[in-house]
Amino acid sequence: MTTPPVVLWFRRDLRLSDNAALSAALASGRPVIPVFILDDVTPGAWAPGGASRWWLHHSLQALEADLRKRGSGLVLRRGSYDSVLPQLVAETGAGEVHTGEAMEPWARRAIDALSRRLPIRQHRTSLLFHPNEIRTGSGTPYGVFTPFARTCERSYMPTPMVPSPARIASLALPASDVLASWKLLPTKPDWAVGWSAIHTPGEAGALARLQEFQPRVKAYDDARNLPGIEGTSRLSPHLAWGEISPNTVWQSVQHDGTGKGLATFRSELLWREFSAHLLWHFPALPDAPLKPAYAAFPWRQDDRALRAWQRGETGIPIVDAGMRQLWTTGWMHNRVRMIVASFLIKHLLLPWRDGEAWFWDTLVDAELAANAASWQWVAGSGADAAPFFRVFNPVLQGEKFDADGAYVRCYVPELAHVELKYLHSPWLASSPPRHYPPPIVNLAFGRQRALDALKTITKSAA
Repeated sequence: MTTPPVVLWFRRDLRLSDNAALSAALASGRPVIPVFILDDVTPGAWAPGGASRWWLHHSLQALEADLRKRGSGLVLRRGSYDSVLPQLVAETGAGEVHTGEAMEPWARRAIDALSRRLPIRQHRTSLLFHPNEIRTGSGTPYGVFTPFARTCERSYMPTPMVPSPARIASLALPASDVLASWKLLPTKPDWAVGWSAIHTPGEAGALARLQEFQPRVKAYDDARNLPGIEGTSRLSPHLAWGEISPNTVWQSVQHDGTGKGLATFRSELLWREFSAHLLWHFPALPDAPLKPAYAAFPWRQDDRALRAWQRGETGIPIVDAGMRQLWTTGWMHNRVRMIVASFLIKHLLLPWRDGEAWFWDTLVDAELAANAASWQWVAGSGADAAPFFRVFNPVLQGEKFDADGAYVRCYVPELAHVELKYLHSPWLASSPPRHYPPPIVNLAFGRQRALDALKTITKSAA
């Protein structure tokens, strides 16, 4: 009698090393059928955006190549989870399905429903902790980051980093879609021109990025705030798609860094955990303010201003540099993300959900939890949020964190020859640059308008 195989269902854990679902599938002693299902219907508005689809295409290519080196392959199927997975199990006679735990509300619902029909085993593959593991002393979810992070630091128990298997036993694999037929890549115009020279999707790219970053951990606390240098890890898209485990990252950097730099980097890994914690316990996080009072906030609708922000044509150099970096590379420096978000929400008084949706479509590292939690943090409506009355002055932010102007000059070439003292406020120069727009909003006016808007909702929102 033929031993029934097991299905290894990849989702956002596109790697072979330190993957608990893969380890469990191999431990079963049965042939393994690796599969990835593209369900871009059930998630609705939260189906992968354009930049994520570009990354996913290349990441799946890399994963399939890694599997083939080990005597296996990758089955690609497109459709809703609730129809594709049962069909695949029926085709193969699989005795079990091993997969990573889902955090997205739509995926949780789908997998919970499937688990009542199929032998699905879920494993923690994308986080250090399951969101139910970290609780306050009274057993409730955390709503403030600092005590959450402290609890995580105390609770973390290093586990061995499991290397990639040398071989994956497999039967003849069932029929697979051709990746190109999914049309994940842009056609005309190809807005991702040059991205392959910047990003290396896949597990090998993730490990190389980690190795390159490790010696720089010590300087991370200061360097991470300077967008004009290579001061961050650039691991976010690899973590978002699970090409590297947070366990691997956590343990690898601790051997090469000490002091404040390491602590700050760990804190940012734990912000990602906190975001998942919030999404798990508050599944409406991507769509509604966590603080109910903000549902009545008097946002403006201004399509012209939104387009100017999206295109990097606001007349505010550090904002425009960030938005152009995002469009041309699919990634934006984290300090600048906060600046552009504050400008959209507060100076322009446009809804945080407009920014969240744009980032979702244009970031290669878009994760539902982190994207939603971070936008709500800036808007003052989320857990442990920055108060709404904290309004970043983008000129001062530019002068402080891009003091030599390298970042702005790189992404806003119209300002290449502007004198440094006017670079972050070119409208003050005696001869403002002719081919760069004036600010779309007076910064003092925008700030006061935001503070006046805050007064219209209840005090509990502040």
